[in-house]
Amino acid sequence: MTELRGSEVRKRIGWRLWQQLPLLVALVVLWMLLWGTVSWISVLSGVVVAIAVTRVFYLPPVELSGRLNPFWLLVFLCRFFFDVVVASFQVAGQAFRPRGVRSNAVIAVDLVTVSDFITTLTAITISLIPGSLVLEVDRDRSILYLHAIGVESVEEAERVRSKVLSVERAIVRAIGSADDVERTRA
Repeated sequence: MTELRGSEVRKRIGWRLWQQLPLLVALVVLWMLLWGTVSWISVLSGVVVAIAVTRVFYLPPVELSGRLNPFWLLVFLCRFFFDVVVASFQVAGQAFRPRGVRSNAVIAVDLVTVSDFITTLTAITISLIPGSLVLEVDRDRSILYLHAIGVESVEEAERVRSKVLSVERAIVRAIGSADDVERTRA
């Protein structure tokens, strides 16, 4: 019985390490970027700092789906870069027109997924596209509140809302769990 518990503990520790691995790798890469060098001492010190940071500033582990669809990831990235370019020109056009930007809106968007990771990626993506900024995230109800410039009608607000849901759907197709994919199709 104790041997079974020992193997369960090892499995649980292994799974937890696997869940924390992307965060640890990202922290080590950030550490090396801050120092501006890649050497064995920067990698080793980065690992030490990453482990210390994750132990001192404990965050719940990020629940990854373990699923990656390279085709949909490429589609998402191409679409994201296209949206950034188009929105940049739209915002520049609004900034330089004689009457300026006359109306803005704060829009609540009910996301389909309940994954914290997908919600975070959706919020980051929307904030990186010019013309909109996520103001608040209601994690319990999966609602994003965002500020959008140049929204002058209910139809335009609905267009922004559907754009956010479309971004969420693209992220879910690329890296979401099977449950999230089914939820976005419904």
